[in-house]
Amino acid sequence: MRLAPGPARRALAALLVAFLAGCGGGGGGGADVVAPSSGASSFPPSSSLAARCEVPRPGTDPYNGNRPFPDAQGTLDEEKRWVRSWIDETYLWYREVPDLAASAYAGPVEYFNVLKTPAVTASGNPRDRFHFVYDTQVWNRLSVSGVEAGYGIEWALLSRSPPRRMVVAYVDPGSPAAFAGIGRGTEVVSIDGVDFANGADVATINAGAFPDRAGRQATFVFREPGAAAPRTVTMTAVEVTKVPVQGVATVDTPAGRVGYLHFTDHIATAEAGLAAAIGQLSAAGVSDLVLDLRYNGGGYLDIASALAFMIAGPERTAGRVFERLRFNDRDPFRVGPAGLVTPFHATAQGFSTPAGTPLPSLGLARVAVLTSSGTCSASESVINALRGVDVEVSLVGGATCGKPYGFLPRDNCGTTYFAIQFEGVNDKGFGDYADGFAPTCTVPDDFTRPLGDPAEARFAAALELLATGACPAAVAKAAAPDPWLVRSPARENRILRPQPESHR
Repeated sequence: MRLAPGPARRALAALLVAFLAGCGGGGGGGADVVAPSSGASSFPPSSSLAARCEVPRPGTDPYNGNRPFPDAQGTLDEEKRWVRSWIDETYLWYREVPDLAASAYAGPVEYFNVLKTPAVTASGNPRDRFHFVYDTQVWNRLSVSGVEAGYGIEWALLSRSPPRRMVVAYVDPGSPAAFAGIGRGTEVVSIDGVDFANGADVATINAGAFPDRAGRQATFVFREPGAAAPRTVTMTAVEVTKVPVQGVATVDTPAGRVGYLHFTDHIATAEAGLAAAIGQLSAAGVSDLVLDLRYNGGGYLDIASALAFMIAGPERTAGRVFERLRFNDRDPFRVGPAGLVTPFHATAQGFSTPAGTPLPSLGLARVAVLTSSGTCSASESVINALRGVDVEVSLVGGATCGKPYGFLPRDNCGTTYFAIQFEGVNDKGFGDYADGFAPTCTVPDDFTRPLGDPAEARFAAALELLATGACPAAVAKAAAPDPWLVRSPARENRILRPQPESHR
């Protein structure tokens, strides 16, 4: 099976359909690494089937030094057989995968979708709810360059059943939405003439909200906070470059100067942005930090490690482990014991800053993190790793998503596959947060004020917690549910850089 253009957007559309239908998600499992296997694999090595494609890609790969694609002429059956072998070799719970006939599935993606553990957690949620695929070209553009077709809007769904509600969580600078003056808290009234709250034409809503290509145009009716009347805006989708570090500021309080950092994605371009932001806060002499991760679904683990180092500083992290990774007992990537450890990175790793460049640091003993159910994976690693070196981490907002697992994504024939291949624990050996980290102060998301406004509910609560050591009385027992962030699963990840071919 070859993914058609725009699979990422169709994945988002399918996700929105599920939201509108009222489907819920579940927490991941917290099981230890599987016990030793009873024997050798019954499947051929995935390397013997790799890049045997029904439709080989022509030309060269711009994300691999413009080398020719490795694809050779093959068959659909070989693509499916590769998927089965790769799962058997690398999947964390490979012995729990059901024995299903490849012939029953139309293509490798459909087959991959069912090749996962059927186990559930104690609460009845699926242990593995993170299995997904991505078009390789689209994935590379997003993860390496931060480029994605759209309007530059991060959507937040407040109500999944009629009357539905969806608002803007934030807007990427320089995007069509930013140029149209659309801001946080703006609510969708209709899309291409279909009433969002009660309309039955979900296909039109999906196509408009999640364009599958640059150049796709849609007309929205928005209700903006405090506006007397709705406003009609027509936008054309472009290739939006994600801006992962969106807000850096300081607030002077009686207890000292507090820094604020809004961070949205652990993508390659974040390395330079985070270093600049921490350098700015260090120069400003902040004594505390509010780290806004409420909409950060994760990404590269190396970026998370660098951020944690920059917060904690060299003294607390020297000789300590950011995250220890546990693979299955087959050691599928042949990394050995040394490769199972991600250290705290004191220097840049070469994502968007020259490798080896020393990173600035704040050397903080405590940090307040703004969280939600959208705080996932690599973002949770930052929280867990800081606690592992005795940084006091207070969470303000909602419970995190609960994903102590990660991937080494693998391309085959133009599709990048993401299957759980490891779980992570901090320097103290803790990693059991499959149901998420509970907040210190539960505070509903406040869409009436901009992010970074000291009066915004979660930021204000964090400032009070840092100043007094207690949650604000007005919100200490609040229990409003978090909005659902309607975004691709590719943005909810803990990802290692792909291993060299010799390690596959």
